[in-house]
Amino acid sequence: MTSPDDTPTPDHARIRVVIVDDHPMVAEGIQSILESYDDVQVIATLADGQQIIDQVEALQPDVILLDLNMPGIGGLTATEIILERRPETRILILSMHDSPEYISSALSHGAMGYVLKDVPTDKIKNAIDAVMAGQRYLCTGAQESLEPFDSTDREQLTNREQTILLQLAQGKSNKDVAHDLDISVRTVETHRKNIKRKLGISSTAGLTRYAMEHGVLQGTGVQL
Repeated sequence: MTSPDDTPTPDHARIRVVIVDDHPMVAEGIQSILESYDDVQVIATLADGQQIIDQVEALQPDVILLDLNMPGIGGLTATEIILERRPETRILILSMHDSPEYISSALSHGAMGYVLKDVPTDKIKNAIDAVMAGQRYLCTGAQESLEPFDSTDREQLTNREQTILLQLAQGKSNKDVAHDLDISVRTVETHRKNIKRKLGISSTAGLTRYAMEHGVLQGTGVQL
């Protein structure tokens, strides 16, 4: 798609987009759609969370289209790490999952938008334009799913608590979590108690079940 005067948009003025999805056909399809717009430049397509974490500072994307469920580091953890390294990046989750827990978790981790993979193709461009304007974007399906979700039913986990929940649900010890996150074992123990209290769960097995039921472990390769 071209500008009204058919003048190509200079590269430096284009929205720099990275697509992160472990399904090549999905990534290629999205890339083909976005490259039909003259104000968008797809600078990379990557297959997992670790790749974008490693390359985000070098690529300097304006927007990352990020799948939630990928091998290795999933979308939630990747979002948190990416924003620590490059806070100005806008993260737009592109997922097949429409449960309110998925959507709420993604937004609480810092994603600026959530788009279901079955939306009309022009909605992806709408989402990119919205987050580039500093606005939160939810596609119609995500918005409808989130509206009945009453987040006041229970006290919400903080981003740090969600990260620690993931680590614990993967079977890591308090010591392992402390090492990975560069915090003290006592701090991990405190977070662990708070997580159990907020969720009303008394055992590690219960935390693991909660993590699986709410999509926290999806794409991590963890098997029970």
